[in-house]
Amino acid sequence: QVQLVESGGGSVQAGGSLTLSCTASGSTDNSYCMGWFRQAPGKEGEGVASINSNGVTTYAERVNGRFTISQDNAKNIVYLQMNNLKPEDTAMYYCAADWGRVVAQVCSHVLLYGMESWGKGTEVNVSS
Repeated sequence: QVQLVESGGGSVQAGGSLTLSCTASGSTDNSYCMGWFRQAPGKEGEGVASINSNGVTTYAERVNGRFTISQDNAKNIVYLQMNNLKPEDTAMYYCAADWGRVVAQVCSHVLLYGMESWGKGTEVNVSS
């Protein structure tokens, strides 16, 4: 059974940085799509960034240039480096993942809502 465990959330002031980590375990498929989805209170959730097994990345426009998604294949960890954080980045951040060759080919942050596996989330609070 696949498990995703997030870490790295916290509270920072606007302009600060945080790095989220998502450790995946239990999958034996080398083709995958992984990413970060966020849900703020009272707002619609959104896919933030994605990365596939080939290292191809996509970003939501509002975080492009500030957030960077990366992976350590040897450790099965996906990171989200978040710089120049803004109060509107405050949300619960969830790691999402799905496996398969086709999934990897169409991997995109806008498709994260349909991913098979989800972590429990890590909270990010950005104060002004």
